[in-house]
Amino acid sequence: MVARELAEKVGGEIREFFLPRDFDQPCAGCWSCFKTDMTRCPHYEKLRPITEAMDEADLIILASPVYVFHATGQMMSFLDHYGTRWMVHRPNEKMFRKQAVSVCTAAGGGTKSTNKDMADSLVFWGLAKVYRLGFGVQATKPCEIPPKIQEKIHRQTDRLAQKIRKNAGKPRVTLQGRFWFYMVRLMHKSAPDSASPDYAYWEEHGWHGKARPWK
Repeated sequence: MVARELAEKVGGEIREFFLPRDFDQPCAGCWSCFKTDMTRCPHYEKLRPITEAMDEADLIILASPVYVFHATGQMMSFLDHYGTRWMVHRPNEKMFRKQAVSVCTAAGGGTKSTNKDMADSLVFWGLAKVYRLGFGVQATKPCEIPPKIQEKIHRQTDRLAQKIRKNAGKPRVTLQGRFWFYMVRLMHKSAPDSASPDYAYWEEHGWHGKARPWK
């Protein structure tokens, strides 16, 4: 509900996916994506519609209820499939021009750790802006949310939607993202390994030189 409200306030075309309905496979741990690329993942075809939607989007919103102080198993299984897109491996340069939000709700506590579960991937994918929204709603259904908390949700989604629209088209990678980019670049340059798929990917994109994915 919160994610949909935010998306509608930002405006534009919305593509929505639900887990596990639209993707229900746990990572097989086969290492195929690291040895070669994501196309060798046994779940690649089933995952592709979501991957393509994220690559085309200007804004990515990940949403999860809080289960035992963390994101759902379905969400974590989904994110596990993008390990090769982390900064330390082969980040997709399209991500450096996008904004993202991690959204979670809990009956009580656990929103901070749950948002971190999702935001970690967003940051390490290289997203330009990563926001977090977490609400303790004291309810198990939207219709049960107390009016004061509903008003808080409306206020915060209003403010965040305005901020997202204001920052649209102005990519500026997070400090954490830049730090890891330069750390990986330094590791590659200090110990070049042309046989490594990660090294070859960075070399192909010119990131060992002056090229930067956010420019």
